[in-house]
Amino acid sequence: MTSPFERLKALLRESRAEIDRDLAEGRARLRYRMERGRAVFDTEIRDAHRAIRERLPGYILHARPRVVLTAPVIYGLIVPFAALDLCVAVYQAICFPVYGIARVRRGDHIIIDRHRLAYLNGLQKLNCLYCGYVNGVISLVREVAARTEQYWCPIRHAVNPADPHDRYGDFTDYGDAEAFQSRNKALREDLHPDRDARER
Repeated sequence: MTSPFERLKALLRESRAEIDRDLAEGRARLRYRMERGRAVFDTEIRDAHRAIRERLPGYILHARPRVVLTAPVIYGLIVPFAALDLCVAVYQAICFPVYGIARVRRGDHIIIDRHRLAYLNGLQKLNCLYCGYVNGVISLVREVAARTEQYWCPIRHAVNPADPHDRYGDFTDYGDAEAFQSRNKALREDLHPDRDARER
C-alpha cells in the first residue's frame, strides 16, 4: 500500500511533467527556442518587445513614493543573501564530500535569464536579476538543508510543516524508532553522488 507521501510525490512528478509540456507549448506560441540553455526569440518578436518597453524615466516617475523609499530596504538584503550563498557554498564544499552527499548544482536553482527580455527597461531588468538570484539562493539553501536533514535527522515532525521539502515524505514517522534504525542507512545512501551509477 502506498503512503500519502508516495502518492503526493507521484502527483508532483506528473505535475512537473505537465508544467514542462506547458512550457514547451508556450515556447512555440511565443516563438522562442532554447539554444545552449538560453532563450532566443525570432527577430520580429524581439523588435515587437522593444517597441512596447516602458521607458525608464516614465517608469520611475509613475512609481509611488513609498515604493521608492522602500527600495534601499529590498536592495540592502543583497548583502546577507550573498553571505548566505557563500557560507552554503563553503559548507557544501567541506562537508558534503565527508558525508558522501551529492552536491547541489547551483544552476538548477539560481536561474538568471529574465534580464534578457527586450520588453523590460533597465530597472526592471535589475529587479529581475535580483529576484532570480535571491529566490534561487533560497531554493539552493533549501535543497542543501533538505539533504543535510535527510543525512542527520530523517524524521518527520509530530506536527506537519506548512510546506515540507521534497525529501520529507521519505523520512520516518515521528516516534517510530525501529523504522529510524532500519531505514537510516538507506536514506543516507540515497544521497550519495554515485547512487545512480550503482543502480545501473
